[in-house]
Amino acid sequence: MPPITVLLVDDEPLVRAGLRAVLEAQPDLEVAGEAADGAAVIPLVRQLRPDVVAMDVRMPLLDGIEATRAVLRTVPDPPKILVVTTFENDEYVYEALRAGADGFLLKRARPAEIVHAVRLVAEGESLLFPASVRQLAAEYGDGGGNPAARAALERAQLTEREAQVLRLMTRGLSNAEIAGRLVVGTETVKSHVSAVLAKLGARDRTQAVIAAYESGFVSPG
Repeated sequence: MPPITVLLVDDEPLVRAGLRAVLEAQPDLEVAGEAADGAAVIPLVRQLRPDVVAMDVRMPLLDGIEATRAVLRTVPDPPKILVVTTFENDEYVYEALRAGADGFLLKRARPAEIVHAVRLVAEGESLLFPASVRQLAAEYGDGGGNPAARAALERAQLTEREAQVLRLMTRGLSNAEIAGRLVVGTETVKSHVSAVLAKLGARDRTQAVIAAYESGFVSPG
């Protein structure tokens, strides 16, 4: 099985060096390249085709939020985006998730946590740090008062089972864990998750969970 390739984007060389050392110590992870600003992300993504972009949320020319939007808007079959941040409870992080980032990672995280985050985001079957995402949604979200998100959820017309699956997704459960809760097969859960994402127009679980909070479908509190 080929390694998971990662593009590192941070204006601090020491941060990039530290992440590279941690990731390249793992046989299944490989650093494809580096950039010092979000403005360099799109050409590098097109050239290197990484599986994951680990991107600083605050950079001088183009920050991680705008770089995330640009990648998702202009790159076909875009990579997963993992926002790297100094502060967990940061409005910038929530805005990056809203923009389409798949998760976030603290710069002070231990090596094992960094490796786990990259693997989990690459696999896309679970929500990274669900409690933290819930806390961010509670503090910086619209509290279910986003009209566009409510309208999108109404148009989605989720079935009762799909609604159950979405609720369990907001709690960070994997496909196997959801299957255990609902007493169904994992493949059945995968089909329900795919249907939920398609109906909500969400590219991944993180975006579906953000939509669930923004629409008031579930309360982050």
